Amino acid sequence: MRLRNIAGSREAIAESPYVIQEERQTQCPGRWKEIFGNPHPIHIEVGMGKGKFIHTMAKEHPDINYVGIEKYSSVLLRAVRKMEQEELPNLKFLRMDAERIAEVFGPGEVGRIYLNFSDPWPKDRHAGRRLPSGIFLARFALILEKGGKLEFKTDNQALFDFALEELEPAGWVLEACTRNLHGDADMMRGNVMTEYEEKFSAMGNPICKYVIRFDSRT
Repeated sequence: MRLRNIAGSREAIAESPYVIQEERQTQCPGRWKEIFGNPHPIHIEVGMGKGKFIHTMAKEHPDINYVGIEKYSSVLLRAVRKMEQEELPNLKFLRMDAERIAEVFGPGEVGRIYLNFSDPWPKDRHAGRRLPSGIFLARFALILEKGGKLEFKTDNQALFDFALEELEPAGWVLEACTRNLHGDADMMRGNVMTEYEEKFSAMGNPICKYVIRFDSRT
């Protein structure tokens, strides 16, 4: 799906107090609790889209600090606008490519990672760009604290199959898994829907989800 470019989005983001600008991002590793001004856990969403999920999570869990990561300025701007309407002290944004994740967060600095309805990159030659790929799982393992977890949701069955196949070779352990999230009472507990989840579930598409942790012994 082609993204609609919003004129002036880069300039608006560059002026936003809610966005940590690129020139400051390399100063962030090991300093996130200082940036937020408290010792609370750090949770991140990679590819946050318009920000509905992470904004809701930050509002519902003020004792957790959240960082939303989005590559595209025109998409990130929508999340910034939400913050302008309802500012939350425990939420920050980054405009960056997820490939740089270990340059922005220090080892063991993140308590939980969320991947919601990530781009499936359907062509085989692009498999390494998929966020639940072994390539990205290795990057995520670097920044997760001991016992930290990663949650992944999608309506794309082929992507979910791929994601499950990537776990064991990358040294991750599957803790919970469903191919029908909205029909699973246990995994639905505390579930916050993204814009895509609302859209796809309304269309009757089953939502897949897993929760994984990195096994550092492998």
